Amino acid sequence: MSVDLRARIAEGLAALGLDAPDAAPARLATLLDELARWNRAYNLTAVRDPAEMVAVHVLDSLAVLPWLRGRRVLDVGTGAGFPGLPLAIVDATREYVLLDGNGKKIRFVDHMRRRLGLDHVTALQARIESYSPAAGFDTVVGRAFAPAPRFAAGCRHVLAPGGRLLMLKGRDVAAELAGLAPDWEYRTEPLDVPGLARRRHLVVLTPLETAR
Repeated sequence: MSVDLRARIAEGLAALGLDAPDAAPARLATLLDELARWNRAYNLTAVRDPAEMVAVHVLDSLAVLPWLRGRRVLDVGTGAGFPGLPLAIVDATREYVLLDGNGKKIRFVDHMRRRLGLDHVTALQARIESYSPAAGFDTVVGRAFAPAPRFAAGCRHVLAPGGRLLMLKGRDVAAELAGLAPDWEYRTEPLDVPGLARRRHLVVLTPLETAR
């Protein structure tokens, strides 16, 4: 594991103002080292360089942490585990379910769950449309999963009362938000991700009957 990689991650965590566990930079660096190794065989992400992954995957994922609500979090379309794995590494107080329909990617997520001892994480291969959890989720988060109208419609059935959806998006989200059904309330928050040149925004979606 690269000391420089750990240092980059530690600097990024500090820049985000996150109170992360002391072991978090090393554990996040292990995640990126393993992702780069698996990527050579399974093509899990288009980003190949672990140093570039720090901003693009880890810090971008962790920027959403202050907006999580409640104890149960669902990461829809997690891919190779983003944002779910970085969030779970930094935050052990919540239960995380990481959901994706791609078997190769979920096998990697489950490998990292076991490798890092993330007992509060469940890796599940399924499509959100067919997923029926025993209990709803307080927060459902998606990173480049689907346009806002489809994300909201597809995830509503897994929300707990009072729950909300979080979408990590690029700069221009107005067009897709205009297509939301009228029974959703939304707001956008700019995200300043250290080391990431392009602007990011967080979209917070709440069903009107639970909006507050």
